[in-house]
Amino acid sequence: MNDTVFIALLTLIGTLAGTFGGIVTSSKLTSYRLEQLEQRVNKHNNLIDRTYELERQQTVDSHRLSTVEDKINKIEEDKT
Repeated sequence: MNDTVFIALLTLIGTLAGTFGGIVTSSKLTSYRLEQLEQRVNKHNNLIDRTYELERQQTVDSHRLSTVEDKINKIEEDKT
């Protein structure tokens, strides 16, 4: 009977060690994947910020161009 109990305890210890090892490995993989996703999201957010800034600058430039065109047209009208 002692051999059976000893084998059962060894089996229990092996099962617990395997389960714990699997949980740790899975946790590390999940953490790594989350880190990679966070980096991708940061890149995406940076792109959105840059696009917003470009659109804002384009609006400013468009307004300035319109102002310059109006001034040129006024100067040409004054010449004639």
